[in-house]
Amino acid sequence: MDEVKQAIRLDKWLWAARFFKTRALAREAVQAGKVQYNGQRSKPGKTVELGARVCVPSGYDVRDIEVIELFDKRRAAPLAQQMYRETPASMLKRQQNAEARKANAFHNPHPDHRPDKKQRRQLIRMKQPRHNDD
Repeated sequence: MDEVKQAIRLDKWLWAARFFKTRALAREAVQAGKVQYNGQRSKPGKTVELGARVCVPSGYDVRDIEVIELFDKRRAAPLAQQMYRETPASMLKRQQNAEARKANAFHNPHPDHRPDKKQRRQLIRMKQPRHNDD
């Protein structure tokens, strides 16, 4: 079993650590260059090592994590979170980005409800320029 733990593919580890819902999504993200392994672009078949730094997209942010446990099976979320440790700089950056998004929401508020049919027509009329073909 120790030999299996030592040779885990990057896409399989990302799936087991619950960063992606499927291995196919993890493989596509790695192939697209969205996931960096030790600061470099890598292939989905890259063997994951303890202590490696992995940058993984997470919503609007990117998490910079350190691998602290190797496991090839998908586990419960609390156990999966013990497989890695996020760097303090990454946590601070994510927190700052979240605060900036919240501050931006005050300047660009969303309406309480969707426009009804009459309001949609008014919006369309306002957005479309009038053409005078007469």
